[in-house]
Amino acid sequence: MTLSAGLWAGSADLASAALASPFVTGIADGTLPRERFAGYVGQDACFLEAFARAYALGVAHSRDRATLEAFADLLAGVRGELRLHDGYAARWGIDLAAVSPAPATLAYTEFLLATAALGDVGEVAAAMTPCMRLYAHLGQALVPRATGPYREWVDTYADPGFEALAATLEALLDRVAADTPAVRRAYRRAMELEVGFFDAAWGAGGSVGRQ
Repeated sequence: MTLSAGLWAGSADLASAALASPFVTGIADGTLPRERFAGYVGQDACFLEAFARAYALGVAHSRDRATLEAFADLLAGVRGELRLHDGYAARWGIDLAAVSPAPATLAYTEFLLATAALGDVGEVAAAMTPCMRLYAHLGQALVPRATGPYREWVDTYADPGFEALAATLEALLDRVAADTPAVRRAYRRAMELEVGFFDAAWGAGGSVGRQ
């Protein structure tokens, strides 16, 4: 089993918790209140901007061309996600420029940026992989039953192109990281933050973040 597959299998409990969360099930069946999704969009845009910066730090810290190109390709993928959020904002009247990151959002982004700035490349890949793999997992799991106004969100993360980006990051993790306690801690912490984000998105109404 590859390192990335082992880390994912070791966090199956958290992946299941995310899939069963009220926020995610509300996206699937279309019952999620609009204001909660709008709050999520604003906070997730803040998160994705930090995620892009973490990828950029990965580019800067790359020790070979293959790693540099992988991080650059992944950075381009985040730009696509940000354009999706811009589309939601335009249709739903959300002023993304006026959104400030919630404390929970800051907790996640500070973890990522600190890891990207201070950790080695393997730890950076371990900290960033859960977001990509979990969202691909959720999209693929939800697409057979998704209905209502959030179908575009599901289709985005169920798309083969997004799966390819997640697989690119996993392949990078397998190539540059060793199976160390630091790598395992970074991966598990990111998964915990993802589950906490969905809990916050459900519970905080229009002011949500990743925690």
